Amino acid sequence: MKYPFVVGVAGGTGSGKTTVARKLVELFEDQPVRLIPQDAYYKDLSDMSREERARVNFDHPLAFDNQLLVDHLDALIAGETVEQPVYNYITHGRNEETITLEPAPILILEGIMVLEDSALRDRMDLKVYVDTDADERFIRRMQRDLIERGRSIDCIVEQYMSSVRPMHLQFVEPTKRYADMILPQGGTNHVAIDLLAVKIKAILDSMEPSESWDGDGCRGWNV
Repeated sequence: MKYPFVVGVAGGTGSGKTTVARKLVELFEDQPVRLIPQDAYYKDLSDMSREERARVNFDHPLAFDNQLLVDHLDALIAGETVEQPVYNYITHGRNEETITLEPAPILILEGIMVLEDSALRDRMDLKVYVDTDADERFIRRMQRDLIERGRSIDCIVEQYMSSVRPMHLQFVEPTKRYADMILPQGGTNHVAIDLLAVKIKAILDSMEPSESWDGDGCRGWNV
């Protein structure tokens, strides 16, 4: 079996994809499962003026530093530790501190555009698309942006209509065709999450602990 096993979890904003990914990690909190959020890899715009940043379309694929994400994913696959950026949604820049990610036999890559980039798809063993109705996704996004990011309702609606919705239709929705599994209802679909957990458990059960990397570059686990 290929090591490690990479799961991609995609879906529109507010679809529940983050909830699905986090629930999977929680189910295996004592096991080596690593969550990699694509949101951490927004491009650093700290050197731009506020006016320039206001014109950036954050719902376009080019808003992400996918090359850095691919580099970090390759490093984790090779058994190396990486320093994941911490993105600041207020300044649209990266904080000085980073999050240390160590390699693991199960890597869960989560984000709206993770299935849009062919380089990321090529590194995935299982591709999941979380599918949720547009009105429910909008309500969730509005609640999140109001509470967590301090944005006004007018700002949220304007951004949704001008960029979020059209970018979803152009770039996110079409990536369903790449999915191995389409998961409706997001984090409330406990049956589908349990099925994913069974798949992950089967993979973990097929691996045996080891103290060092083997000849295939696998540290900590032999397949």
